[in-house]
Amino acid sequence: MKRKVLVIHGPNLNMLGKREPEKYGTSTLDEINTNLKTHGNETDIDVHTFQSNHEGSIVEKIQEARDVFDALIINPASYTHSSIAIRDAVLLLDIPVVEIHLSNIYKRESFRHKSILCDVVTGQIAGFGMYGYIMALDAIINIMKAKKSK
Repeated sequence: MKRKVLVIHGPNLNMLGKREPEKYGTSTLDEINTNLKTHGNETDIDVHTFQSNHEGSIVEKIQEARDVFDALIINPASYTHSSIAIRDAVLLLDIPVVEIHLSNIYKRESFRHKSILCDVVTGQIAGFGMYGYIMALDAIINIMKAKKSK
């Protein structure tokens, strides 16, 4: 049976390719999702994607992931620095969670240097553009392989 990974994209990521390409690149969210699903198919992973500009919708999607998905990749975008609700939802999960950022949040404005999720996720990837999502999926695959071999 294929493993299932949920990828959640936060606010404004639906505008990728149009919004500040010097920081976020020219790839669109559809291109990122297509690359993730293709890589997932090549590695026997069923990738499901979700994007919302609304905090409550993201919280509900995380809650729905319990007992349905084997792992979560999340780019909380601006909610990285402010959403205790998303943090609390992540704490409900007993699966690997990778936090992803297209830009290196530690090379940006000082208010972006703090992630409220960093201590509750399995790991964090930042600054590699759209390739960071593939890195996150590969990390998840390796974590699941390691769990299986134990």
